[in-house]
Amino acid sequence: MNLEQYGFMPSMMPEDAQGIPARITAVHKERYALVCGYGETYGRLKTKEYFGGQEQFPTTGDFVLINYIPGSDSQIIGTLPRRTFFSRRNPGPEPREQAVASNFDYVFIIQSLNQDFNAKRLERYLTLAWQSGAVPVILLTKADLVETQDSYVRIAESYAAGASVHAVSSKTGAGLEALAGYMSPGKTAVFLGSSGVGKSSLVNALAGEELMAVNEIRENDGKGRHTTTHRQLLMLKNGAMIIDTPGMRELGMWDVSEGLGEAFADVEQYLGRCRFSDCRHETEPGCAVREAIADGTLSLERWQSYVRLKTEAKYADNKSAFLRHKQQRNKSISKFSRKRKLEAERYGGDKI
Repeated sequence: MNLEQYGFMPSMMPEDAQGIPARITAVHKERYALVCGYGETYGRLKTKEYFGGQEQFPTTGDFVLINYIPGSDSQIIGTLPRRTFFSRRNPGPEPREQAVASNFDYVFIIQSLNQDFNAKRLERYLTLAWQSGAVPVILLTKADLVETQDSYVRIAESYAAGASVHAVSSKTGAGLEALAGYMSPGKTAVFLGSSGVGKSSLVNALAGEELMAVNEIRENDGKGRHTTTHRQLLMLKNGAMIIDTPGMRELGMWDVSEGLGEAFADVEQYLGRCRFSDCRHETEPGCAVREAIADGTLSLERWQSYVRLKTEAKYADNKSAFLRHKQQRNKSISKFSRKRKLEAERYGGDKI
């Protein structure tokens, strides 16, 4: 198998690289599906390299180095540098970064033209998509369910921050021809959206074959079960690739320092124009943000969304830093306690 068909370039290989290159096509807990020069195989992480903190844990789309083992699981010994990377804050109680996909060219942000259409969620996806380093593309699926898509397209374009917006229907094929330019050989697109937006149907429509199982949604609320249970990279007949992801109920902010600036360029253009450099944009005179809101050039809703996402990202970052500090402090205390115990055993407890 020629790995270059999967987007690999020889220049990705470090000079002192050991092993052979492979691309991760799916993650199954501790086991990884791979493609390499020998074809499709599986691999597991080499403990020393990854659990010793030397390597980034890989995700779907990553190029890795492996020690190939015929007839058995290969050893994954290193993660190659990423071109693009999409992550979110772990939805669990302890904040940490959760890798979603890597090394893609486009982020297809998918919302359906039924109960799923949600401008606030679209802002979140756009912020994280811009942060990834790839090109966001907004796809409004199930266009056959509405009489006209124009109003939805206009709303999406008002939030798009330069991203293209396409209304499509997997059922009728409407609008799919506009996606041909993205789906060219060697290119990878990651599909992001909630459960029930029609990602699997869209994958099948673009592929021209049934690659994904499709679940019916409930008519009363437009929701359905997750068809995709894990992130997986699929190769289409024409050589383009799709990374399909499970529907995400939560999309927490992580590091969005670049993404916010791209997604909210219309908001950030007013920052730094205030009379006072430490303006909080609340009651201070000469506030450029408040003036823009007052004269209608910036909507209050848009400003509130920006502040909310920025605050959420800062909270996640601060809490993560606090937990790291707490863990380091606990390690220091534990180390000190062990030292005291050893000294007590060596010299006698009554002398310590």
